[in-house]
Amino acid sequence: MTAYSDPQTAEPAGPGEKTALLHRGLGVGSIVFMVIAAVAPLGAACAVLPLVFALSGNAAAPLYFLGAVVVLCIFAVGFTLMSRRVQNAGAFYSYVQAGLGKISGAGTASLALVSYYLLLIGLYALLGVSAAAVVDQYLGLTVDWWVLTFAFLIVVALLGYRDIEVSAKVLGVALVLEALVVLVIDIAILAQGGASGFSAQPLDPSHAFDGTPGLGLMFAFFAFIGFEATAVFRSEATNPTRTIPRATYIAVALIGTMYAFTSYSIAIGIGADGAAAVSGSDPSNVVQNLATQYVGTAMEDAVRILLITSVFACVLSFHNVVARYQFNLANGKLLPGFLGEVHPKHRAPSRSSVVVTVMSVVVLVLMLLLGLDPITEVYTWFSGAATLGVIALMALTSISVIAFHRRYHADTPLWGSVLAPVLSLIGLGFVLYMIVRNFDLLVGTNAAATAILVALAASFVIGAVVTAVTRARRPDRYAELLENCRTTEGRPSQD
Repeated sequence: MTAYSDPQTAEPAGPGEKTALLHRGLGVGSIVFMVIAAVAPLGAACAVLPLVFALSGNAAAPLYFLGAVVVLCIFAVGFTLMSRRVQNAGAFYSYVQAGLGKISGAGTASLALVSYYLLLIGLYALLGVSAAAVVDQYLGLTVDWWVLTFAFLIVVALLGYRDIEVSAKVLGVALVLEALVVLVIDIAILAQGGASGFSAQPLDPSHAFDGTPGLGLMFAFFAFIGFEATAVFRSEATNPTRTIPRATYIAVALIGTMYAFTSYSIAIGIGADGAAAVSGSDPSNVVQNLATQYVGTAMEDAVRILLITSVFACVLSFHNVVARYQFNLANGKLLPGFLGEVHPKHRAPSRSSVVVTVMSVVVLVLMLLLGLDPITEVYTWFSGAATLGVIALMALTSISVIAFHRRYHADTPLWGSVLAPVLSLIGLGFVLYMIVRNFDLLVGTNAAATAILVALAASFVIGAVVTAVTRARRPDRYAELLENCRTTEGRPSQD
């Protein structure tokens, strides 16, 4: 089998890497589509934005999103700088290993994989419930949510097995449609003056700390999860050195602008004084009700139907992200080697995609056997855990940026190598503190909150401990781990 390689853009493969065999057709636009589809604009508008109002207990949702944009853009300075230094599509774990060593890198890889799997399962549950509601409303048929979840899972499995550009095209179509629907509703609300005219209350910082701002911040950051996937698609980008940084900044800016504008429009549409109360009483129908009130019943129908395609696009995108995480970990010899194989025809990590499908089926069946509610338990708990995990990963990455550049590139300008990572670490640390402090309010009980926090910590510890034991007992094997995480100078990352 002949490796596909463009001499202008291909990167040298490290030991055991097979990235040169992957399709390299993703440009900035395709990656931005993939990433924004992963955050599901319409799904977030319908399912997440009302929760920001409801759980925070105030109308300051636009400020939470703007704050998230500032923190994530500062984080992206060090993140994209590392994407130029480390030639691996593992993103978080490869950057942490470059700065903090293999043991920390392995722990980060384990935490990232668990976090993304949890999010994927939670999204599958949301997709099934959303589809069941539409089938019941428009066809008059009562179908169990899990039946539709498994039907969608088959479609995701087929698309995930093939060339990444097939998924990118599907996601692009879904994204354009849902973004147009959200924009039309926003403009209609503002054009008609909302419930009681324009108000500066949603943008007033004095209200941002009313109620429980930790939960508002948590779900504001949750709405951005997926933006970091720009680096995960590095091995399939046309020119990763330029494509990844551009795609990252564009994705964060577009996502943040859309959410801040839409959350302001929702507050005006409901009335700033009642935004939290109305959203809390019926969060799942806030946007649908606004669509009917300000545009018409046809728009409400469009929202309900496109909500399914929005969540489906999100599921497909995260399926691809998890498959590529496993692919890179296999090439780093942290996972079985067969996960690192590339399909000769589709030039995609098809075997890894199959494993993601199988694991999704197993976990979903387990959730069914345990009798967990698909929304209040599976989706809420898993998405909350994933958000906490990803923010912790970003904080670790900020630390590794500083350590890596102080050790190897001390001449790098201070803004990118020290100041921006320190500022992002402060911001992310504050968000982590607020989330942990209020996590029991999200999941309902202290016991459940403790169990989730312990499980996330354990996922990091297990990866780190197994690697440490390997170093002590099998130094030859340890020397091979994560050798595919090489810097631009061609040397392995920090040992």
